[in-house]
Amino acid sequence: HAQLVESGGGSVQSGGSLRLSCAASGFTYYETYCMAWFRQAPGKEREGVASIDSSLRVTYADAVQGRATISRDNAKHTLLLQMHSLKPEDTAMYYCAARTWCDYGVLYTDFNFQGQGTQVTVSS
Repeated sequence: HAQLVESGGGSVQSGGSLRLSCAASGFTYYETYCMAWFRQAPGKEREGVASIDSSLRVTYADAVQGRATISRDNAKHTLLLQMHSLKPEDTAMYYCAARTWCDYGVLYTDFNFQGQGTQVTVSS
């Protein structure tokens, strides 16, 4: 069955950087999926962070635009999110997620598959 496993979260000081990884397994035609990262902080709703579709077109939330880079390796079935200039408001659980289709420019918060999440904590 399809599975997504995130890694790379942790605690970092404001202004620091993090690299989140997601390993996908059990996906047939992984390259056709729209892959994304979303986050959720305690007491807040899910927030789309970034997505990359099957044509490698990327979309970023305004909150991370210019500070985040999403990429995928279809041969290795992995998804990456690199973030720099981190802020305390970036603190959240970050999830890797997959959707069978997506419209370019849209950040979804509902997915066909998602991982268990990795915690990112940014201290001031």
